[in-house]
Amino acid sequence: MTLASENHEWGFWGTVGRSVEPAPAWAAASIAVASATRCSASEVRAFLDSTSGRHFADDVLSGLHEGKGLEAAVEAAVARWMGWRIGRRTSRETGIPAGLPYLVGYVAHYGICEDTE
Repeated sequence: MTLASENHEWGFWGTVGRSVEPAPAWAAASIAVASATRCSASEVRAFLDSTSGRHFADDVLSGLHEGKGLEAAVEAAVARWMGWRIGRRTSRETGIPAGLPYLVGYVAHYGICEDTE
């Protein structure tokens, strides 16, 4: 299930919307991130609407500028973020356990942040 963005100015939606139609990109990213992380739709939305979602969008846009199609650009960004690991410094700063893939850690992190607001 894909939830609509609550941040059309910034985050993933606002960033991709400056270069491409945001709705298809949002849908593709939501599905791919949920599939890779096994996180809930609300956690995925919180991540994509966050500052980290903006950075994830930059990664997707880089893939598009390299000539990849939307799905391939999203999958490449997911693969890259799943390949990076949370280090000790980031773990101390955020509370995300060291060693987790960036994508899993940040999606869960923003989901928790949203729950505590």
